[in-house]
Amino acid sequence: MPEISRFLGIVIFMVYDDHKPAHFHARYGEYKISVEIETGIVDGKFPRRALNAVLEWYQLYKDKLMEDWNLALLHDNLKPIPPLE
Repeated sequence: MPEISRFLGIVIFMVYDDHKPAHFHARYGEYKISVEIETGIVDGKFPRRALNAVLEWYQLYKDKLMEDWNLALLHDNLKPIPPLE
Protein backbone atom coordinates (compact mmCIF):
# COMPACT_ATOMS: atom_id res chain seq x y z
CA MET A 1 0.00 0.00 0.00
CA PRO A 2 2.09 2.87 -1.28
CA GLU A 3 1.80 6.02 0.83
CA ILE A 4 1.31 9.16 -1.24
CA SER A 5 0.86 11.80 1.48
CA ARG A 6 0.81 12.31 5.24
CA PHE A 7 -0.50 15.26 7.26
CA LEU A 8 -2.11 15.94 10.64
CA GLY A 9 -1.67 12.28 11.59
CA ILE A 10 -3.56 11.17 8.45
CA VAL A 11 -1.94 8.72 6.03
CA ILE A 12 -3.13 8.76 2.41
CA PHE A 13 -2.39 5.71 0.27
CA MET A 14 -3.44 3.66 -2.73
CA VAL A 15 -3.41 -0.08 -3.27
CA TYR A 16 -2.09 -1.80 -6.40
CA ASP A 17 -4.65 -4.09 -8.10
CA ASP A 18 -7.49 -2.30 -6.28
CA HIS A 19 -11.08 -2.37 -7.53
CA LYS A 20 -12.74 0.38 -9.55
CA PRO A 21 -13.92 3.12 -9.37
CA ALA A 22 -10.74 5.14 -8.96
CA HIS A 23 -10.25 5.96 -5.27
CA PHE A 24 -7.71 6.50 -2.52
CA HIS A 25 -7.60 5.38 1.10
CA ALA A 26 -6.95 7.37 4.25
CA ARG A 27 -6.13 6.14 7.75
CA TYR A 28 -6.28 8.16 10.97
CA GLY A 29 -5.57 6.07 14.05
CA GLU A 30 -8.15 3.28 14.04
CA TYR A 31 -10.35 5.04 11.45
CA LYS A 32 -10.27 4.23 7.74
CA ILE A 33 -12.02 5.70 4.72
CA SER A 34 -11.87 5.49 0.95
CA VAL A 35 -12.72 8.43 -1.29
CA GLU A 36 -13.78 8.13 -4.94
CA ILE A 37 -11.61 10.45 -6.99
CA GLU A 38 -14.23 11.49 -9.54
CA THR A 39 -17.14 12.08 -7.13
CA GLY A 40 -15.65 12.63 -3.68
CA ILE A 41 -17.98 9.98 -2.24
CA VAL A 42 -16.61 8.76 1.09
CA ASP A 43 -16.94 5.20 2.37
CA GLY A 44 -16.08 4.59 6.01
CA LYS A 45 -15.87 6.73 9.15
CA PHE A 46 -13.49 9.47 10.21
CA PRO A 47 -13.64 12.14 12.91
CA ARG A 48 -15.20 15.28 11.39
CA ARG A 49 -12.07 17.46 11.59
CA ALA A 50 -9.89 14.78 9.97
CA LEU A 51 -12.53 14.15 7.29
CA ASN A 52 -12.72 17.86 6.48
CA ALA A 53 -8.92 17.98 6.14
CA VAL A 54 -8.91 14.98 3.76
CA LEU A 55 -11.68 16.47 1.63
CA GLU A 56 -9.92 19.85 1.48
CA TRP A 57 -6.70 18.11 0.41
CA TYR A 58 -8.62 16.00 -2.13
CA GLN A 59 -10.07 19.12 -3.77
CA LEU A 60 -6.57 20.59 -4.15
CA TYR A 61 -5.01 17.47 -5.64
CA LYS A 62 -7.80 15.66 -7.50
CA ASP A 63 -5.83 15.67 -10.79
CA LYS A 64 -2.67 14.35 -9.13
CA LEU A 65 -4.70 11.62 -7.42
CA MET A 66 -6.03 10.48 -10.80
CA GLU A 67 -2.47 10.42 -12.16
CA ASP A 68 -1.40 8.20 -9.25
CA TRP A 69 -4.43 5.94 -9.78
CA ASN A 70 -3.35 5.39 -13.39
CA LEU A 71 0.22 4.68 -12.26
CA ALA A 72 -1.10 2.15 -9.71
CA LEU A 73 -2.97 0.33 -12.49
CA LEU A 74 0.38 -0.05 -14.28
CA HIS A 75 2.15 -1.12 -11.04
CA ASP A 76 4.40 1.90 -11.48
CA ASN A 77 5.83 4.03 -8.67
CA LEU A 78 3.31 6.51 -7.35
CA LYS A 79 4.25 10.17 -7.08
CA PRO A 80 4.13 11.79 -3.64
CA ILE A 81 1.50 14.51 -3.26
CA PRO A 82 2.20 17.48 -0.97
CA PRO A 83 0.50 17.44 2.43
CA LEU A 84 -2.22 19.85 3.47
CA GLU A 85 -0.61 22.94 4.95
